[in-house]
Amino acid sequence: MKDKWEKYLPIDGNCPVRSVLDRLGDKWSMLVIIVLGEEGTMRFNQLHHVIGDISQKMLTVTLKSLEADGLVTRKVFPEIPPRVEYTLTDRGMSLLPHVEALTKWALVHIDGIRASREKYMAS
Repeated sequence: MKDKWEKYLPIDGNCPVRSVLDRLGDKWSMLVIIVLGEEGTMRFNQLHHVIGDISQKMLTVTLKSLEADGLVTRKVFPEIPPRVEYTLTDRGMSLLPHVEALTKWALVHIDGIRASREKYMAS
């Protein structure tokens, strides 16, 4: 049975699935991907305004991580003050159907999940 899971749980601990899910499973990455997918190219302050409760520092960290993974591109315009725009790459766009499916699943099941959590906490 272990052989079946070896591609997901390599001996050296360098699991590709966990590596990607660690990045996408953080608090903000999915939200940034969803917003850029819906709105298209956005400036930093626009993105910050739409998301609302993310700090500027955390948005910067999240965008840098997504850029490092090739999911987002950052374009700096040589203007004063500098203008910076963020756009999903083709790789980022290919992730959208999966994110949307997970979003739909969450919306369908959230009431049941909340009820299960309450029941669990009460026991």
